[in-house]
Amino acid sequence: MKKLLMITLAVCVVFGMTAVAQEMGKSCDMGKGKMAASAPLKTLKGTVKAEGDKVTFVDDADQKSWDVMNPEKLKAHDGHHVQVSAHVYADKNSIHVMSVKMRVPAGISGGLRRSGGLACACGLGAGRGWRGVGCPRA
Repeated sequence: MKKLLMITLAVCVVFGMTAVAQEMGKSCDMGKGKMAASAPLKTLKGTVKAEGDKVTFVDDADQKSWDVMNPEKLKAHDGHHVQVSAHVYADKNSIHVMSVKMRVPAGISGGLRRSGGLACACGLGAGRGWRGVGCPRA
């Protein structure tokens, strides 16, 4: 009889711990939902500026400068004109970049054509096949 009572008690403890763990997981998920709601995903076009470890993004629309929360995403695009998809934290004046697309400035797009080679010494077109007059980075 004692053995049956101990087994029943052990099963109750295990189920109780499982229920508590599931409830804690739900409360963590709710916090993420609030965070995502406060930082909407937006598409921005602008220029990347890197100074040491700090990377900023200057928006074309209003010339506002945003601090980048994950600088490793934009570090290789220093000085480039890009389009980013990012969560915008207006209260912190920062963005969290989700994706990056290169944009060719309007003034030199006529001098470029698609081909299989690299663009220039900066390697801007590596894998994309940009080739032609001038460096799109300039």
